[in-house]
Amino acid sequence: MTSPGETSRRGLLVRIGALFNLVAGVVLAVPIARYLLSPASRKRTRAYESWISLGAVDQFPAGETRLAIYRNPFHTPSDGDTAKVPCWVRHVDGNTFQVFAINCAHLGCPVRWFPQSNLFMCPCHGGAYYADGSRASGPPERGLFEYAWKVESGQLHIRAGELPTPGLTTLGVRRSRWA
Repeated sequence: MTSPGETSRRGLLVRIGALFNLVAGVVLAVPIARYLLSPASRKRTRAYESWISLGAVDQFPAGETRLAIYRNPFHTPSDGDTAKVPCWVRHVDGNTFQVFAINCAHLGCPVRWFPQSNLFMCPCHGGAYYADGSRASGPPERGLFEYAWKVESGQLHIRAGELPTPGLTTLGVRRSRWA
């Protein structure tokens, strides 16, 4: 038997077990806390609000759809060529454009423009889109995602800070010109 001032073997093992449980709890709590607090601690950079030039309006003849490439505003030096983001520019007429994300709305495969059939086609699952970006056939449930655009000083600009997604259509960005 142990005297009243001494710690028993059982008491020592209980304290060691409690210490291990405390360490494991802290190890699990840190990433969970960082995940929950990250939106509040993350700084929203000016790149979210950036307008990127795709080039002169003359590069996009009226009635045609052309591929354009811009540099991602969030690029880092180690990104290299992966920072170049393609998009499809459709010059409807006058100063009216449609700028589509290159990714299919189904699973994100890159779509190609076929001027012979006037369709965007997805090679992965056979999705097809009309020239205006609306769904023609296949598994996609919606049309192509569109960027907000504006013409300024003879240059076509797109708002490239946020990727075009369905959430933006509810904010009034859908197929309209931003000034």
